[in-house]
Amino acid sequence: MPKQTPLYTRHEALGASFTDFGGWQMPLKYGSELEEHHTVRRAAGLFDLSHMGEVLVTGPQAAEFLNYALVGNLAVMPVGKAKYSLICNADGGVIDDLITYRLAEDRFLVVPNASNADTVASELRDRAADFDAVVEDQSETTALVAVQGPNAEAILLALAAPDDAEAITSLRYYAAVEVELAGVPVLLARTGYTGEDGFELFVGNSFAVRVWDAALQAGAGHGLIPCGLAARDSLRLEAGMPLYGNELGLSTNPFEAGLGPVVSLKKTEDFVGRSVLEPLKATGPARRLVGLRGTGRRSARAGYDVVVDGTAVGTVTSGLPSPTLGYPVALAYLDSALAEPGTEVQVDLRGRPEPFTVVETPFYKRAK
Repeated sequence: MPKQTPLYTRHEALGASFTDFGGWQMPLKYGSELEEHHTVRRAAGLFDLSHMGEVLVTGPQAAEFLNYALVGNLAVMPVGKAKYSLICNADGGVIDDLITYRLAEDRFLVVPNASNADTVASELRDRAADFDAVVEDQSETTALVAVQGPNAEAILLALAAPDDAEAITSLRYYAAVEVELAGVPVLLARTGYTGEDGFELFVGNSFAVRVWDAALQAGAGHGLIPCGLAARDSLRLEAGMPLYGNELGLSTNPFEAGLGPVVSLKKTEDFVGRSVLEPLKATGPARRLVGLRGTGRRSARAGYDVVVDGTAVGTVTSGLPSPTLGYPVALAYLDSALAEPGTEVQVDLRGRPEPFTVVETPFYKRAK
């Protein structure tokens, strides 16, 4: 049976429709997924992300270990900052994409995707064998709530202890700080997966309901509504963010996915997959992940072929009609020779070709 987050009963009470995602029973939507999408863009949305993994890495060699285990250079990251990175296998395939927070010189929090949390924790434990570092999977005892949207900061300030207000307003993107919200100790991160300003709140399971209820109450005057995975997916696609299992996987390397800058070949440490990935940077990928904008009204969907002159040249990984922009958008892997913006292609929509144009991503950028 799918697992339930500590907030499951709250979602039931709010009338959520549920779906099995990554082995968890998660709210897909509470009412209209379009309303939830637009509300995050215009005001704020509240998300339950407690299905995500949380893996604590500590010890004198924690930084050196993560430089070996992940493709990024985590050792140079200052305390209080976060970094997006990848964990790859020896063949350069992506096991997962994740965010790592440096909580102290010898203390890091690694956050993998829900479907890969157990795999990542196991991989990290195996890779730590030769390092003075401890890997502790805290996923089962940690809840995660996100407040995303232009009104997110105002909502968090309404929840904060007065002494923590400045810590919230001064918190930069991809950074984290420990504060008190609704009387609860919280690791507050200014990260997100929607393309909007927003925060993610890590709390112990026993505090999840209290934080969720307080956020809904504080956000009532700021247009906040609860949002499900459907809106989260459409928001992340507009923001051009990859989804593991769609854009990323074991058959994908970082350079194909446009994540070459995430791979640090300047760090002196060896890392898992380096011997395969280093030559790939020089040769360049045979295919590349690109954005597609539909010039018609019909949307591409994952798995559809991208064609030129009747010949398949790629595959759509994600696609939908963009609620914010008003036209279809998609991500797809294309032959590198066709990956330049402006290239005209077609998507085979069940035997009917539909015109699309290669465009730069993200499709949507919020006003600063």
